[in-house]
Amino acid sequence: MQTLDFFPPIVDDPRWFGRIAAANSLSDVYAMGGVALTAMNIVGWPKELGLDVLGEVLAGGLEKIKEAGAVLCGGHSVVDQEIKYGLSVTGIVHPKRFWANGGARAGDVLVLSKPLGMGPVSTAIKREKVSAAVAMAAMQQMATLNKGACDAVRDLEVHGATDVTGFGLMGHGCEMAEGAGLCLQLRAADLPVLPGAIDLVRSGVLSGGCTRGKAFYGPRVMVEPNIEQALVDLVFDAETSGGLMLAVPASIADKVVRRLKDAGVTCHACIGQFAPRAAGGPSVTLA
Repeated sequence: MQTLDFFPPIVDDPRWFGRIAAANSLSDVYAMGGVALTAMNIVGWPKELGLDVLGEVLAGGLEKIKEAGAVLCGGHSVVDQEIKYGLSVTGIVHPKRFWANGGARAGDVLVLSKPLGMGPVSTAIKREKVSAAVAMAAMQQMATLNKGACDAVRDLEVHGATDVTGFGLMGHGCEMAEGAGLCLQLRAADLPVLPGAIDLVRSGVLSGGCTRGKAFYGPRVMVEPNIEQALVDLVFDAETSGGLMLAVPASIADKVVRRLKDAGVTCHACIGQFAPRAAGGPSVTLA
């Protein structure tokens, strides 16, 4: 398998930016049930900025490459007006163990391995409207590899999977449901949210991904009117280096949760289930 991802800084600290961008790039391999083998740096760098700052970004990325058990084998850089960093990653997966994002089956339970809320927190960091504690918790989460979650359940029956990134929970939920020809029924009460994130949304802090997500995915989603608007906004907002969404048989959902707990994965929430989709019905419901 081959994947590529890069983006501009979402935090001020260059070492943390490198860690987060690398973890986000590596995540696509884990979202398919694979193992990362090699990585190559992708860099856009303004000529006005010193190379010592770039060195910090690359050092942060290298930390995560090593943690993944992969090897950095080069890269490419260009002069750019805006900082950009990420990785091209090569990995492998057994053909019979590949997790397709559209592989869910009716009756499957959806398990999420990281809390939501990176969109508003990242935006608040840029605007300097977030506490140091919330910012650090978010950076640590975004820099956490999905390797632990993937390794914990790789030998189990995972029907479908993806990771929660730029399309947000609703966007990636639509992707999984529509790929399987099903409806994803999410439970609002079971959605894990990073502490402090929902308060930021209530105060009006959201990324541009929320507006774009609602415009594109809104017509394919049905939300019960009793759901708090702040939570609705949050699930449409973009995530960075989010958790794995795992569609697993209901009969092994408890085992999946135990495996994730035993592996030290901080979040192991069963947030919904897949059901047959009525003709003309929504791809995702939130109730």
